[in-house]
Amino acid sequence: MATDATSVASASANFSLSDLDKHILSLSDEEYTPHTFSGLRDLTRSNSLHLLTRYPTQLRRYIAWTAETRSKWTTMNNYLLKKRLHWEPLPSDSNPPVITFSLAQSTPLEDEQDFKILPNDWPYGLVPGLTHIVVWLKHKLSVDDARGDLTPDSRALVEEFVRSRFGNEDRVVWWRNWTALQSVRGLDHIHVVVREMSKEQLVALTGEDAEDIPGAKSGR
Repeated sequence: MATDATSVASASANFSLSDLDKHILSLSDEEYTPHTFSGLRDLTRSNSLHLLTRYPTQLRRYIAWTAETRSKWTTMNNYLLKKRLHWEPLPSDSNPPVITFSLAQSTPLEDEQDFKILPNDWPYGLVPGLTHIVVWLKHKLSVDDARGDLTPDSRALVEEFVRSRFGNEDRVVWWRNWTALQSVRGLDHIHVVVREMSKEQLVALTGEDAEDIPGAKSGR
């Protein structure tokens, strides 16, 4: 993978960088302050999700990887469906296609066939001891019309699932990026960060070792 400054600069031209991203890219990893568990909890409680960041080297690699993946697969959804989720969507006459699936249950997160738990391929910049997981859903969670944030009913449904599957709030923090912040749209997903999860627990939960995914290492 090309990660030199020229290739990253070229890839950045087609990557939506926020002012905060631009600031992060001006830093070294040593100057960057990673997210702590309590800091993540504060950000999610205040819904300040736009303040989530990656290590500078991590962000540069993510930008380059995104450009290469889109070049090969056309869209991130195609890559995810074929390489990560192995789900086959229903036919769609829309352009661009609307992604829907045959569902085992009408209620989200009730049936194992309707969701998949995976390590986050490109986790945010976290202190050691935190594991970033993504729960991918075949369902569309209900959101408000203002900015695509979860409705109270959807939030309660996800909260119950996270607590039953991952643990209580002393160990787990979760969020769903509202629509404007999503780098992957069309496939609903929930971010979960778990404290003090062993490699064995992660493999048992997801079937994968986080060390094997492309953006697992912070670059430090």
